[in-house]
Amino acid sequence: MAMGALREASRRLASTRNPAIAIAVTATRPLLLTHSRGITHKLFIGGLSQFATEDSLSEAFAHYGQVLEATIVTDKMTSRSKGFGFVKFASEEEANKAREDMNGKVLNGRVIYVDIAKTKQDRSADVVPIARGPPKPIGDN
Repeated sequence: MAMGALREASRRLASTRNPAIAIAVTATRPLLLTHSRGITHKLFIGGLSQFATEDSLSEAFAHYGQVLEATIVTDKMTSRSKGFGFVKFASEEEANKAREDMNGKVLNGRVIYVDIAKTKQDRSADVVPIARGPPKPIGDN
């Protein structure tokens, strides 16, 4: 339903007489479609208690629809919760309803923050080479 409305709005804007609007619409369309198809059914849950479990998180969000997966991010060294996690829903409508209703609610004694999860950034572009000793002189050897 949402995808049909998005396509219809894109067609109407693209068919306008103003070429600047048509170019802007065609340039942003892949981004909109990627966002609406990709990760909109996955929610970020922040402010979790250290005592929260994946089962309790799944149970809390199960009232809004079918929870496919509930994960809590933990520290690799201590295996303790980092205080945030993710809940994946079967549909976008269920995820949006859960986001609206659960944002600012108390879960295990802590107020939680719920938002749509963002995609992971590509960290390979941020890799900086490690310096190995002093720089080599430029010019004649």
